[in-house]
Amino acid sequence: MNILILGTAYPLRGGIAHYNALLYSHLKKHHTVEIISFKRQYPKFLFPGKTQDEQGEPGLPVESQQLIDSVNPFNWIRVGVQLRKRNVDTVVFKYWLPFFGPCFGTICALIKWGRKTKVVAICDNVIPHEHRPGDTIFTKYAFMFVDAFIVQSDTVEKDLLATVETPKYKKVPHPVYEIFGNGMPKKEARERLKISDEKVILFFGYVRAYKGLHTMIDAMKEVKKSLRVKLLVVGEFYEDEEKYRWHISDAQVRDVIDVVSDYVPNEKVGEYFSAADAVILPYLSATQSGIAQIAYNFDKPVIATNVGGLGEVVVDGVSGLIVPPNDPLKLAGAIRKFYSENLESKFSAGAAREKKKYSWERMVEAVEQLTMMNE
Repeated sequence: MNILILGTAYPLRGGIAHYNALLYSHLKKHHTVEIISFKRQYPKFLFPGKTQDEQGEPGLPVESQQLIDSVNPFNWIRVGVQLRKRNVDTVVFKYWLPFFGPCFGTICALIKWGRKTKVVAICDNVIPHEHRPGDTIFTKYAFMFVDAFIVQSDTVEKDLLATVETPKYKKVPHPVYEIFGNGMPKKEARERLKISDEKVILFFGYVRAYKGLHTMIDAMKEVKKSLRVKLLVVGEFYEDEEKYRWHISDAQVRDVIDVVSDYVPNEKVGEYFSAADAVILPYLSATQSGIAQIAYNFDKPVIATNVGGLGEVVVDGVSGLIVPPNDPLKLAGAIRKFYSENLESKFSAGAAREKKKYSWERMVEAVEQLTMMNE
């Protein structure tokens, strides 16, 4: 098949770019594939981070064409007409934010017009974590031109069924992020990062309210009463960083929390995960988490809250521990249990087994089957 992937790609940064690169590389084993990316993904005033561009190596080099301007309807029409001429079999796009609904919907409508091209949407979210005006209408507009969907958790499946009447879809779990390599020995990683602590846990990724860092800070106050554990908070803040630093100071845990408030280049990601004993996901809400799939790539245990699809990925007592959301005492108890019962080796082995479920081959098969299903 001839396949177009619409969406973020290097030199733009972030998890969607990583996902599209991996999807491209696995689809390309069997099909002709192109990535059509953004020349402008977000207007600067709407982007909460410091830069939209990758600052380091691409991780997985892929070729892409930067054609799409997310906020210019004339561009959508021009790109749609241009791509329609290629007469492709399938268009695939990741759907994670309603902001992109008008853009993706218009382009896909024009590609499909007068053609047998099928459109498959891989839904990270149907209903976003943080609600904004226009979410519902933008999503419904984009989905008007989608022939089939892929959902990656029970939560997103439920949201899709509530949004689209009798959709054609498959549920395929979020594949492992293998773009960051195989890691390194823990001792070497800690030496590179100048970490001397014996016990280290990792909170990684963009900091937003729904990710529960405030809960994690309160949990560290409890952990500190009986156990010396260093928490690494690594990622760019997409909201007021100072309120978190004030919280850390007020909770008197500055000595056990190190904050690296910046986006981590691809080549450095493995150092942080390799240095950690476990990865912490104290989310207040979720659909699924790419961070869990990065952790599994490095065979790292995960301590997570039971929200969205996290409980589907992190198997309690096998590859990590599951606790209720927004409960610092239960979260602190899980961290103490992890260390007091010496669970790292057991859960690391469990993570290594579990990650075999999350292959890119399953995602490729789903795209192929959904395209044929609609013939």
